Amino acid sequence: MTPSSSSPDVTDSIEAELSRIWGELLDLDPAGIPPDTGFLRLGGDSVLAVRMSAMVRKRLAVELALSDVTVEITLDHLADLVRRRASGEGAARALPVEIERRPDPSASFPLMPLQQGYFVGQHDGWELSYDSAHFYGDVGLVGVDGDEAADALEDALTRLALHQPMLRARITPEGEQYVLPPDSPGAIPRPRVYDLREAAPDEVEAHLRAVRNEMRTTGPNPLDGPGLDIRLSLLPGDRGRLHTAMSLLTLDGWSATLLNRELLTLAADWNAVLAPLGVDFGDYVTSLGRLRDTEAYAADRDWWWERLDGAPAPPALPLHTDPRDVRPTTMGTREDRLAAERWTALRERCAAHGVTPSAAMVTAFGVVLARWAGHRRMLLNSLQLNRLPLHPDIHRVIGAFATTMLLPVELERGRTFTELAGDVQRTFTEHAAHNLVSGVEVSRELARRRGTTRPIGPVVFQSTLGMDAAMGERQAESAGPLGELVFDDFHHQLRTPQVALEVRFYEVREEMAIVFSLVEELFDADQVDAAFTDLLTLIGSLADGPGWDRVVELPAVGDPEGATGDLSLDRLPERGADQQEGPPADELEQRICELWEEILGVPVLDRATGFFSLGGDSLLAVRALARIAKEVGTAPSVREFLDAPTVAGLAAAVRARLEGSRR
Repeated sequence: MTPSSSSPDVTDSIEAELSRIWGELLDLDPAGIPPDTGFLRLGGDSVLAVRMSAMVRKRLAVELALSDVTVEITLDHLADLVRRRASGEGAARALPVEIERRPDPSASFPLMPLQQGYFVGQHDGWELSYDSAHFYGDVGLVGVDGDEAADALEDALTRLALHQPMLRARITPEGEQYVLPPDSPGAIPRPRVYDLREAAPDEVEAHLRAVRNEMRTTGPNPLDGPGLDIRLSLLPGDRGRLHTAMSLLTLDGWSATLLNRELLTLAADWNAVLAPLGVDFGDYVTSLGRLRDTEAYAADRDWWWERLDGAPAPPALPLHTDPRDVRPTTMGTREDRLAAERWTALRERCAAHGVTPSAAMVTAFGVVLARWAGHRRMLLNSLQLNRLPLHPDIHRVIGAFATTMLLPVELERGRTFTELAGDVQRTFTEHAAHNLVSGVEVSRELARRRGTTRPIGPVVFQSTLGMDAAMGERQAESAGPLGELVFDDFHHQLRTPQVALEVRFYEVREEMAIVFSLVEELFDADQVDAAFTDLLTLIGSLADGPGWDRVVELPAVGDPEGATGDLSLDRLPERGADQQEGPPADELEQRICELWEEILGVPVLDRATGFFSLGGDSLLAVRALARIAKEVGTAPSVREFLDAPTVAGLAAAVRARLEGSRR
C-alpha cells in the first residue's frame, strides 16, 4: 500500500532519498544538491539515468518510464514525478514486464536480436561477415610476480565464471543459448599462460606478434567452447601482457568492462568475494520475451513503423568496391585520445551547453560524415547498452544486453554547433524512449519495405562515455600478482558484421578515446584519414570552447543526389534474377513451400514469394537452410540465399549445389 503523497513525512522522505540516490550516482553531497539544477549539469548522463531509474524502483517502490528520466530532469521535477507515480497519477508508461527467476538455470533461452545478427554473421550470412564476431585487446603489465601470476589468474577466472553464468554460456546450431552447470566438462574458461621470462627480445616480439595475430583473427566461438579467451604472457623484467578476446555473442561493451573489473579484483585478493547476483541474463531475456504481447511493445512498434517510409538513406560515402565482394579478415583502425585536461573541459562545456558528451560526439560525427558524403540528411546505426531497469542487479550482470537503434540525423545549415547538438539530442532522446522494439527489428522492417537484403545501417556510432561513473567506481590499475596495468600500452581490434564504418568513444583512465573501425578495402585511405582528422579538429574546438558558437560549415544538399554511376554506401546494387510467378514448379519447390509454411506459420503458394516479405528473418533463414541441407543433402549459404531469397531462387541454388557435387 502506498502512503498518500500529500503527507509531509512522505514528501520529505522522497526528496531525501532521491538526494541520496543522486549523491551516490554523481559523487556529490546529498545535502548540497540544488533542487532546480538538471541532472546533466550536475555531471549525469543517459547511462546514469538508467541506473537512477533502477535505484528509484528498488528504494521507493516506484516504477518510472524510461521517457520520464531524461538527463535534463531536476531533483524537484523528479520528486514531483515520483509522488505522482506513487499515488497512481499520470499517464506515463512504465515497463510492462516483471523479471522472474527461471526454475531451471540451465534451460535454453532465445538469442536477443543483436545476438541473432552476430550468430548469422558467423554463418557467413552477411556481407562484411567474419567467422567470429569478437573484440580483442591486450594491455601491458609491470611489476608482475611471475611465480604467482598464473595461479592468481586461473583462480580469479574460475571464481568469476562461477559468479557470472554467461561466462559458461554456449550457443546451439539452431540459435538458442544455454548455460553449462559449473561441473560440466569445459564449462569454466581456463587461461593460457606463456612463460617468456628468459626469452630474448626478438623471441618476445615474435611471440607477441603471433598471439596478437591469432587472437584478433580467430575469436572465441560459443558454438563450440567458451565465449572468452584469456591469456597471459610473462615477459622479462617482471613485465607481462594480458590478452583478452570476447565473443560479441555472449558479452557486450558494458560486460567487457565489468569482466575486467571483477577479474582484476579477484586476482588482486585471493579472499575477495563479489556481492551475490539476484538475477542472471537468462532471466532477463526470458522476461523480455513477454514484451511482444504487451500494448507498450505494440505502441513502440507502431511509432517506429509510422516513420520508416520517411527514413533517410545511409551516408553516401564513396566506395572502392561493392561490400558484397569483400572478404575482410580484420577491421582497420584510426585512433587518438583527448588528453585528461581537455576531456574534463569538454565535459564541462557539454554540461554548460545542455547536451551530453555522447550527444555532442554523435553530432560531430554527423557533421564529418555530411562533409565527406556531400549531404546533410542520413541514417546512422547507434549501438545502445540498453539494460532495461528490471532489477537492481542488472548493471552487475555479464551478458549480451546490447542492441541497436536507428538514428536519423538531419543537420540544418546556418546553425551553430550548440544548436545542431541540441537538435540531435532531442531526436536521440525521442527515439530512445521507444526502445522496447530493437533497432535490429526496425532494420528488418525497413529492409523489407525497401525490398533489399543489403545493410540498412552500415555506419555505426557507439559511445560508452559515462560508463565508468555509472558502474560506481574506477577501473582498478593494480591486480596483485598480475602487477600494474599500463593503459598507455593498449592494443585492440574489433570484428563486427555488416559494419562498413564504426566510430567509438570511450574513457581510458582520465582520457577520451576516439576510434574509427572500418573495412579498409571499401574506402579511399586518404579520405578516411581526412575524415578522422576533421573529427579530431572539431572535437578539439569543442574542448577548447570556440567550436560551440561557430556556424558549422555543411553541404548545401540535404539528401544524396540521384544515381551518378559512382558506387556509394547509400545505393548498392541488388542481385537476384526475376522469377516467374506461379505455383511451385517441381517437387523441390513444393517441399520448400511446405517447409517455409512450417517455419513461418503462413501459407506459401507462389514460387516468387520472398522469405523476408513473409515475415522471415535471418535466424529463421539459418534454420530453414539447415532443414533443407538435412533433407536433400545440401543447401546454399545464407549469403547465397540472400541473392535470391524466394522459393524459386532457393530451389535454383540447391539444384546448382547438387549438380556441382556430381561433377
